[in-house]
Amino acid sequence: MKIENNKYKFKDRDFFLKLFGENVYAVGGFVRDLFLGKVRDDVDLLIVKEDIDSIIEKLKPHGKVDVVGKNFGIVLFTKDGINYEIALPRIDIADTSKRADHKNFIVKADPNLPIEKDLERRDFVCNSMALHLKSGELIDPFGGVKDIEKKILRMTNEKSFFDDPLRILRAARFASTLEFELDGKIYPKANETDLTGLSMERITEEFFKMIIRSKKPSIGFWEYFKLGVLKQLFPELFKLTLTIQDSKFHPETDEQGHHTVWAHTMLVVDNASFLAKNERFDFDETERLILILGALFHDIGKISTTEWNWKRGRMTITSNNHDFVGEKIVENIFKRFNIIKYKGYKMKELVKRMVRFHHRIHDLWKNREFISKKSVARIYLEFKDDIKYLLILDISDKEGRGQGIPATLDERGEWFLEMIDKYELNKETINPLIMGRDLIALGMKPGPAMGEVLKELYELQLEDRFKTKEEGLEFAKKYIKDYIFSEETNENQ
Repeated sequence: MKIENNKYKFKDRDFFLKLFGENVYAVGGFVRDLFLGKVRDDVDLLIVKEDIDSIIEKLKPHGKVDVVGKNFGIVLFTKDGINYEIALPRIDIADTSKRADHKNFIVKADPNLPIEKDLERRDFVCNSMALHLKSGELIDPFGGVKDIEKKILRMTNEKSFFDDPLRILRAARFASTLEFELDGKIYPKANETDLTGLSMERITEEFFKMIIRSKKPSIGFWEYFKLGVLKQLFPELFKLTLTIQDSKFHPETDEQGHHTVWAHTMLVVDNASFLAKNERFDFDETERLILILGALFHDIGKISTTEWNWKRGRMTITSNNHDFVGEKIVENIFKRFNIIKYKGYKMKELVKRMVRFHHRIHDLWKNREFISKKSVARIYLEFKDDIKYLLILDISDKEGRGQGIPATLDERGEWFLEMIDKYELNKETINPLIMGRDLIALGMKPGPAMGEVLKELYELQLEDRFKTKEEGLEFAKKYIKDYIFSEETNENQ
């Protein structure tokens, strides 16, 4: 099969043709995506009939060359901000003397190796195609085009597929991002494969890629469940699949018809993913990742708090304090994966806050006739400019009962935003007006008593008892006088 030249144009195609002529092929995801109607500039390239040193010398004058993978026949090349992985044809030989993980392979690179041999080492048939850049000739020895048409992910080489356990996580990612079905042959062996030898860094990398690149992340999470990934690598999430909810309040069910927290969580995740793309919130890629992690873990505390109680005249399934318990569980999960920040965002702390406060907007809404500035301010204080995370998590959670994906904020969210405007809450007004230095200027000594006074003054500020520094200082003088009187009385006694 030949593909017309104008169908596979990418930014630097002519550049690579000029350098390598007949010897350069596009491989992997770029070729697959051509048949999905997508053209991308980041391309993995295969160079034949040239040794690795020759390739490096040709590339050096034109961009940045990273030779870290040189011994494996790979170089990374960056030109005008676009990254390319450039490789020689290779074969992988599993090192059976070591525990199975993604690193335990002997990689043999050979510029004269037939293209088909290199394609045979790849994970899925739809990724095992090569495109000759000069002629447009497609090399598809395993039927990748047909698999793309059928929207199915089949193993290219069933014998070697599980030699690299990371491919099981990749299976879930591709199923989610491409919205393809997995071949049923993958599941039995996947569930028998030990994943615990994989590094936390690679697990996290695959996990995050799946979330970021999926329109509907629940597809990938369901595959994690069916492939045994949850059970081995995310045991807390696996327990959600075994934790039931009261069917009266949670009519949503899993694929087996059970009212599990997992079924609810998957709906919440997809709701959050959809709402993150709303122009009103304008989440970037990293913000969307953090939001979806908050949605994924928002009910994680139910694995430890779910029980039967007599309530409302019947036995009811309850999960009291699951928000506080969930925050602690999230702390342990992030600690295990050594995740604190991500691209400058304090990911762990923000996800923990989302879990702890995920019920609060709804609770305020239910009691809105009695709500004061103080109640709204306390929640705003925890999030400030990040309040959009909590707003979207709130509606995603409340609409996560199988009734469809919400289009935008509901009346609860709009009401909460109105309260923020009404009480003029922002990063400046939420900060304490009276500081320790102000009390020192009034004659108070630093110590526990000062901390108590500052705390009480801030409570008054949140209650709108004073709005300016001058008004606050008048309250401060009274509190200082009271504390001094109290201390003198105690001393005399």
